[in-house]
Amino acid sequence: MSRIDESKAFIPVRIAVLTVSDSRSMADDRSGQVLVDRLDGAGHVLADRAIVRDERDAIAAQLRKWIADSEIDVVISTGGTGLTGRDVTVEAHRDVYEKEIDAFGTVFTMVSMAKIGTSAVQSRATGGVAGGTYLFALPGSPGACKDAWDEILSLQLDYRHRPCNFVEIMPRLDEHQRRK
Repeated sequence: MSRIDESKAFIPVRIAVLTVSDSRSMADDRSGQVLVDRLDGAGHVLADRAIVRDERDAIAAQLRKWIADSEIDVVISTGGTGLTGRDVTVEAHRDVYEKEIDAFGTVFTMVSMAKIGTSAVQSRATGGVAGGTYLFALPGSPGACKDAWDEILSLQLDYRHRPCNFVEIMPRLDEHQRRK
């Protein structure tokens, strides 16, 4: 059963938040702010924050910039995961992934199903790894960001979470690049 092992020390993770939108600014970016508030409240570090337009190349470029930054451990994007023609965040994420975390989208769908029923099928939330950095793409609604953080990411980004978590394997994510 999932639990927090209080005998272990909390390890803050450095997280960048990316909002994908053609119309949002920092002043009215509610979904990005939900993520910032939650990661800060959990004791993590906001490493950077940006807004980019719904353009595949621009999204991928921002992801690559943060993947190359040794001060960023995790990138969480919000927006652009739907089914419309402008929703290209998932494709941009997959352009940079070395490995996809297939179960992330499945678990997010399960969490969403309990909250919004069959409307959950319209989300294409995804997760992956590139350059030793975790990448997660969430829908653009504040509710979806709350659900993903509260039900999945807050636990998997907590080193104390048992039986396992993303933080404990972080040092090994890029081990293939260190081999000779």
